[in-house]
Amino acid sequence: MSADETSLEPALAAHLARREEALARVRRVLIEALKVALPPERIELDAPLFGTGLGLDSIDAVELVVAIETELGLTLAEGAAGPHAFRTVHSLVELVLDPPRPRGPEAT
Repeated sequence: MSADETSLEPALAAHLARREEALARVRRVLIEALKVALPPERIELDAPLFGTGLGLDSIDAVELVVAIETELGLTLAEGAAGPHAFRTVHSLVELVLDPPRPRGPEAT
């Protein structure tokens, strides 16, 4: 095993652990704040949040933003996270792992 592979393993393990924790937190928000009636292990990464997926609607979208900010300690500037960030469970996990930075005059 090369030195690069050895140093990559802890970094990869840390990334995977962060990702699993973020997934658990997102699942918890969906179940507790939005009353998704599934056990956590049944909420799949590629599950659509709206429509035929988890069945969320436009009111749930607002509640989801509030829950993410409150429960996960993130601050989402208005318009910073586009609709793509709320498409699937996976996109929510990505949002938690790498929240958008404010743009424009607010960022200074």
